[in-house]
Amino acid sequence: MPLRTRLIALDHRTFAAVANRHWPGGDRFLPRLSRSANHGLLWFGVAAGIAATRTPRARRAALRGTASLSLASATINTLGKRSVRRARPMLDGVPLMRQLKRQPITTSFPSGHSASAAAFATGVALESRGWGAGVAPVAGAVALSRVYTGVHFPSDVLAGAALGAGAAFAVRGMVPTRDLLPPPGRPRVDAPALPGGKGLVLVVNSAARAPGRAQALREALPLAEVVECGPDRLDAELESAAARARVLGVCGGDGTANAAVPAALRHRLPLAVLPGGALNHFAYDIGVEDPRDLCRAVEAGDAIAVDVGRFSDGSGGPQGYFLNSLSLGVYPELVRLRDRWAHRIGGRAAAVLAAVRLLRSDRQPLSAEFRGRQRGLWLLFVGNGVHHRLGFTPGRRLDLADGLLDVRIVHGGRRPGSRLLAAALAGPLTRSPAQAAAHLPRLRVDGLEPGTVVSYDGEETVARGGLTVDKLTEALTVYRPFPAAH
Repeated sequence: MPLRTRLIALDHRTFAAVANRHWPGGDRFLPRLSRSANHGLLWFGVAAGIAATRTPRARRAALRGTASLSLASATINTLGKRSVRRARPMLDGVPLMRQLKRQPITTSFPSGHSASAAAFATGVALESRGWGAGVAPVAGAVALSRVYTGVHFPSDVLAGAALGAGAAFAVRGMVPTRDLLPPPGRPRVDAPALPGGKGLVLVVNSAARAPGRAQALREALPLAEVVECGPDRLDAELESAAARARVLGVCGGDGTANAAVPAALRHRLPLAVLPGGALNHFAYDIGVEDPRDLCRAVEAGDAIAVDVGRFSDGSGGPQGYFLNSLSLGVYPELVRLRDRWAHRIGGRAAAVLAAVRLLRSDRQPLSAEFRGRQRGLWLLFVGNGVHHRLGFTPGRRLDLADGLLDVRIVHGGRRPGSRLLAAALAGPLTRSPAQAAAHLPRLRVDGLEPGTVVSYDGEETVARGGLTVDKLTEALTVYRPFPAAH
């Protein structure tokens, strides 16, 4: 008997065995579960639940699972179903109470529900093993339900699951998961290992949006000292903490982390950053996403040296540091508008509304002088370290001690919206009609109008005529977890 005939016979026998087997509770549960997965509704709901936990890893897992599901569904419906026109199983041996109220009218091979389930579960697991372990049994039950209700042969389900898992890996090829990216920051440096957190003084910004994180750190590092204060007392408490600490810690967003830099540099202390604000770019770039990451690094003494950006107006005016970026032009105004509306409509919605409002305004380009020539510009962005794109991912810093400033300029002119959008889509191009870019150790900007706002790490100040930007290379030691292999 040919192999193909034997496989088909095995497929039919397996289908019949499942149809004739009674699973306790299955007659009520599995048909309902199968229907809930129609059009991916079950998985979109699960993704929303995962994202609602508001941890970066969970949000990435939910997004990756949804993207994998979308790719699998599009592939099955456009290619899979049309390539193999296999008839659905006969329902004679399937009990009536198991059968779906509305039978599918598409061809049987492969199973779209199984593909979506496997794609979502695999995508989630590639980003977070914990969430993947929670989703996998549900995905397996959905795949089983397609045979149990009589709408697919087992081979349909297996083929669909294989295609779904393949879609998840294809998405990872386009947008790499964090474990595939090179570890950020260099070089590794010596830092005190603090068992139980003894010697760590953590200053918590009480305006931070993750109050539970400080408590989690207290429980994991019971010997650490934790001080909570409002934004108006932050600088004073950081200076006081630095005077008595072996390691200075800070919990909050990028602005809070920035506030700790002067004290850490003056007292030559390592810095432990616990993300807890609306924006936590620096903490995430060094690999700290939650209290477990930071606690593991502090107790093991795992740390790296990073560059610190520095700026001054050159006339004895304001001077400051930045860990992420500094910018002039439309971005500072966008941040002000976003912050004004964020407490009412949420940060993401406020950012979109602020961008629309700003680009529809009659605002004039900023005027600045570079190398003796006065130019109009919509945006000057200066990043602390070169931002790279991997696949279709947004810019990410792979080396936080490269000694370079990532300078991007969006030229002034008509249609600021199209120029800014073109620059964002183009990425780090060195030349284009919309933007210019360069990697420099130092930058000088002159001819700024009085009152020009400078935005740095979510904070603001005012420049007086000119601005000098450079870097303190490998000036700051920060804790970050290392893989076990290290």
